[in-house]
Amino acid sequence: MKHLIAVVFILFFIIPSSAQEEVNEKATTIYFIRHAEKDRSDKTNRDPHLKQKGLLRAVKWSTVLEHIQFDRIYSTNYNRTLETARPTAERNDIDVISMYDPRDIDGQSFLETNKGKTVLVVGHSNTTPAFVNAILGEEKYPQINDKNNANLYIVTISPSGEKSDMLIVVN
Repeated sequence: MKHLIAVVFILFFIIPSSAQEEVNEKATTIYFIRHAEKDRSDKTNRDPHLKQKGLLRAVKWSTVLEHIQFDRIYSTNYNRTLETARPTAERNDIDVISMYDPRDIDGQSFLETNKGKTVLVVGHSNTTPAFVNAILGEEKYPQINDKNNANLYIVTISPSGEKSDMLIVVN
């Protein structure tokens, strides 16, 4: 009888409690975009600003993503990526855009830092798909064509670790 009571106790109190903890955990969702169109008029400028079309696209990204409440926004430390991130950061009342080094992408560490959060990462034609691939743990996405500023990658990691991803082109 004592064993039966112990089993009933476990079934009704301990198992639902641990299941509830899993339900309360949030998924991690990461949105990745490449910076908007940059000014290419000075070929020697390694840190150009966005051109007018790029500024409009940056605002468009903030509109496309307006229903997403970001916990954090990441950007490389370049004018074009920061200017792309700024309208979305302002819309989300995020004062500080977190910097990341595109030469040192550690997908696992990034996931640990942002577990349960919703974040936006603004990068470059080569670093954005590389970052997505690092998060996924596979080489799924190739480098973005240099004329393409329209890709939106979304990666979601469930509390149990299951990963799903999609690529949407927003012209």
